[in-house]
Amino acid sequence: MNIARHLALIDELCFRPFPAEQGPSDEATAGPRGFTAVLESSRGLRDRDPAQRAATVEQYEKERDALCERLAPRWGETAPWNLQTVLLRTEREEIPEPWAGLSAHARVAYLWEAEGTGRWVAVAVADRDAADEVRLLAVVTEEAPP
Repeated sequence: MNIARHLALIDELCFRPFPAEQGPSDEATAGPRGFTAVLESSRGLRDRDPAQRAATVEQYEKERDALCERLAPRWGETAPWNLQTVLLRTEREEIPEPWAGLSAHARVAYLWEAEGTGRWVAVAVADRDAADEVRLLAVVTEEAPP
């Protein structure tokens, strides 16, 4: 766990210009409206075992919570945002990215409007698909949440 490194990356993404086209950047997937950074990933780990996967999810949730503890003094306390509601809405309405994609991968996010940047920051654990790796994500975007 490297909370200081994760915070530094989130800070950098809050001020880095968005690229003109969707694609990978050094630390994140980037597009005209935002960045999605994989802060931690279980790629290469054996998390096909349900117990190992559950332990990985728990570890990343602790890291997410540690990030939230550091971000709350900057931008305020925030309640968990249930992404299930957003996912259900994607079935009947157009939900903009990155929110539609985040809801497809994560169950809960913590969300802030990053004062003075015109951007929104979300941190979440992507664990919705048992066949996929577990990831700790940071999303930085100009797109207000739906």
